[in-house]
Amino acid sequence: MPDDKVRFPDPASPDPLPHAPRVQWLKPLISRANIHVGDYSYYDDPIAPERFETDNVLYHFDHVGDLLRIGRFCALATGTTFIMNGANHKTNGISTFPFPIFGADWERHMALLHDNPSRGDTVLGHDVWCGYQSLIMPGVTIGHGAVVASRSVVTADVPPFAIVAGNPARIVKMRFSPEESARLLALAWWDWPIEQISRFIPLIMEGSITALEDAAAQMEARTS
Repeated sequence: MPDDKVRFPDPASPDPLPHAPRVQWLKPLISRANIHVGDYSYYDDPIAPERFETDNVLYHFDHVGDLLRIGRFCALATGTTFIMNGANHKTNGISTFPFPIFGADWERHMALLHDNPSRGDTVLGHDVWCGYQSLIMPGVTIGHGAVVASRSVVTADVPPFAIVAGNPARIVKMRFSPEESARLLALAWWDWPIEQISRFIPLIMEGSITALEDAAAQMEARTS
């Protein structure tokens, strides 16, 4: 591979495609401390992609304490939605209705809501593709390189490089064999410097795992 200086998109600019404003990098759009997004992950929405954190991340309250973590190079199609732990209601009593939040004398019983159930942080690994109107439920981890089919409802963890579909989402196919998946996880190309990723895009998109391993070895040799 040549050592010529390569150019790459600016991850700090929310508009990577000026001719297609519906596609925006997510990281520059996020203002909330409880949402963490990696570089080069994008959201595609023909109406208001800039409203992602208010329209697509629901029931995400600071006092609950859960985080939404989205890795690098994730592709989120229109309507991808995250339900966070603030949506949970208690189910261990006779009623699930949250009386205290409506004030008046009911507010005296706010302590009854302090132990609302939580499944922890919601995590998308790197290079995850979420299809149109996919729905991610609280506390789910979706592994690196996974694919979520359109209108799937993800209620449980998804392993790396799995393709899931349905309600609830189930694995319909693995993109790679267990041995190949392990090799790709060891390569972790998404963690490479962006200059190196840019040079090896043809291998990342269409090359063999062996060729990508050889490229990684070349990079290591140059830096050692």
